[in-house]
Amino acid sequence: MKEELLFCPLGGSGEIGMNMNLFAYGKPNEQKWIMVDIGVTFADDTLPGIDLIYPDPGFIVDKKENLLGIVLTHAHEDHIGAIAHLWPQLKCKIFATPFTALLIKEKFKEKHIDITKDLKIVNLNGTINLEPFKIEYITLTHSILEPNGLRIETPAGVILHTGDWKVDPNPLIGGEINYKRLKEIGDEGVLAMICDSTNVFSHGKSGSELDVRKSMLKIMSRLKKRIIITSFASNVARMETAFYCAEKTGRQISLVGRSMHRIYKAARQCGYLKNLIEPIDPREAKNISREKIVYLCTGSQGEPMGAMMRISSYTHPDVFIEKDDTVIFSSKIIPGNEKKLYKLHNQLVKDGIEVISEESEFVHVSGHPNREDLKDMYGWVRPKCVIPVHGEHRHMIEHISFAHEMQVPYPVQVENGDIVKLFPGNKPEVYDKAPSGRLYLDGKVSVEEDSQSIKDRKNLSANGYMEATIMITPKGNIHKNPIITYRGLPIYETDDFVYGLEEEIEKIIKTFSLGSKKQEYNLIDALKIVCRKYCKEKTGKKPFTNINLVRI
Repeated sequence: MKEELLFCPLGGSGEIGMNMNLFAYGKPNEQKWIMVDIGVTFADDTLPGIDLIYPDPGFIVDKKENLLGIVLTHAHEDHIGAIAHLWPQLKCKIFATPFTALLIKEKFKEKHIDITKDLKIVNLNGTINLEPFKIEYITLTHSILEPNGLRIETPAGVILHTGDWKVDPNPLIGGEINYKRLKEIGDEGVLAMICDSTNVFSHGKSGSELDVRKSMLKIMSRLKKRIIITSFASNVARMETAFYCAEKTGRQISLVGRSMHRIYKAARQCGYLKNLIEPIDPREAKNISREKIVYLCTGSQGEPMGAMMRISSYTHPDVFIEKDDTVIFSSKIIPGNEKKLYKLHNQLVKDGIEVISEESEFVHVSGHPNREDLKDMYGWVRPKCVIPVHGEHRHMIEHISFAHEMQVPYPVQVENGDIVKLFPGNKPEVYDKAPSGRLYLDGKVSVEEDSQSIKDRKNLSANGYMEATIMITPKGNIHKNPIITYRGLPIYETDDFVYGLEEEIEKIIKTFSLGSKKQEYNLIDALKIVCRKYCKEKTGKKPFTNINLVRI
């Protein structure tokens, strides 16, 4: 049996978010595995009570004794967010650069897990040896500190896993993209490149943080009253821009929101954000006149608990906003968040507050590669095979045709669970399927997509709830009227509704004699049916129904 080199995405292919990728090398059934990234995605309103979704790691949990480690490319939640939830099932080494490692420690601290001995810190542009894999970190540019591509060397050849990246000639914080090394890697030969597809529909280049800074300074210089900037906390270059523009326009700056403080602290600890003005506490900022202050806050996507939402609804304890102030949304409107965000924009505008966003002025650049950036990467690396990841199906299919344009011999289209054999064989191809899926974090518990708890809650949210408690005498007769309670049903004539339902319940009970347990179960089923039917006739709703039989 010959050694094989395999690639398998368990998350992040066919969706943007929850990235989890596996690489394997060795003889069939003896392969050693590494995992690259372990991310989350955020739930929307269709899943009541669910915040986080992550890939189902079952396939690799079964092979955990052959899992050499989790290698992290950078600290965005869609690449590290599931680590504290899933690591206890894997119990392997974790590799990350200093800034990412710091944020991971925090996650484990919240879960009361001591990760010190399993977390290995890798220097920027450093290497890790996980036989048969030799992994080299390559500094790239992205919208967070320390984004890395990975050169993964195996006995069968070299893979370049780009992670998230763009070509930013002036990233402001951290080094420029290490294109000299990328060219060398291309010259040495690359068997396959696993590449970001997020912005494949966007033409030109994705732009530089320096250009955003110049534009922000111009905008802020003309504003007279209070300025509130909202952005992703993880974009430290944008954070530094806010500090820089505040100082240049003679204002103080205050950070608002837990993740803003967390990222600021972590960046300072890792030696970034030097020589800046000191931020002031939002409680003290209240005493500064409104033309002398800038607030930098979380909630740029209209998150209900984000600082921006609380400020706009006047429920934030420390930050007050009034007519003629300005809010700058220095971030992308993420598809799916438009409704929430436009509601927030409308609320602000209605109250006489100026709103500036990427729709009206130049206040944001993306962290992902546009087509020109992709051309640069393809030119440096010249891979034999490209596998697009980090995109919905429409992005990845477009990326395949882009790879054809770039004359890549073997582009391979994948979705979560596809196992690609990169070696041996005449050409790389999908040859098998691994079980893949999603897990939902429901409270503190991981549940499957079709879990009863989620089905029940969806049913409750759409149809309401009804409960009938029926007391039965030792002789099997009904004792007094049933006790009926309900929630979430559009009922105005309560008495009529309850009397009618009691009659229906009595009719059914008369047809049963309650000698045996089996009869009880049959009665419960019959009562559920009659209650729901009666409700449907009266209200148009079929509520989630619970029947209690109590023997007295």
